[in-house]
Amino acid sequence: MALTIAGSDSCGGAGLQADLRVFAALGVRGVSVVAAVTAQSPKRVLAVEAVKPTMVREQLAAVFEGNKPKAAKTGMLLTARNVEVVAEWFSKRRMPLVVDPVMLSTSGAVLLKPSAVKMLQKKLLPAATLVTPNVPEAEALTGLRIREPEDLRKAAHALFESHGCAVLVKGGHLRGIKEAVDVLFDGREEWLFSLPRVKGRGMHGTGCVYSAAIIAGLVKGLSLPKAVEQGKEFVTREMLKSK
Repeated sequence: MALTIAGSDSCGGAGLQADLRVFAALGVRGVSVVAAVTAQSPKRVLAVEAVKPTMVREQLAAVFEGNKPKAAKTGMLLTARNVEVVAEWFSKRRMPLVVDPVMLSTSGAVLLKPSAVKMLQKKLLPAATLVTPNVPEAEALTGLRIREPEDLRKAAHALFESHGCAVLVKGGHLRGIKEAVDVLFDGREEWLFSLPRVKGRGMHGTGCVYSAAIIAGLVKGLSLPKAVEQGKEFVTREMLKSK
């Protein structure tokens, strides 16, 4: 069983709805904790509202009363208090936790407040198994400029040194290269994942789909590199379908 802790996307392309869809497609039962609610279309976010931290905690307690999840992921958490609640919960439980540090929507809406970014760095990333930033998120978390594949490696190493969790820096935002290149670093070994870039209209919610597919792989017993490989192949297939 896989757990997603994220925002609700009213158009169904990202967030909890996307995560649960991916879990089902990969043969894994999914459960969810709602951390925020959005009113959005595939083109823009109209409104965002956080769920109260006490309600986030109660949802977590309810999920763990039943058959406990084998792995979990976080997406949009929005506020520092929600980040803190989730970090405290998982600091006491030994299980795979993938953090998708959702900061901005494709249209530019803020999905993680500045105070929440600091809390994420201070408490949530040290409790994580893997963090999966895209290029803008990795730049925000490290202060580095990322313009080419070699910069992905530098960012991955910098994030590991700062927070101690494995890092997957996704290079989909890089310009001028034909391959979509991602770099995984676990503190000892490094892996590069490369597939042909999907041209055309960008798909809403790719980061959610990618991280959810990784979690599904971990639930099914795949190693972290194999789970990332599954995630990259899955999100690429989904992007091809959406063209």
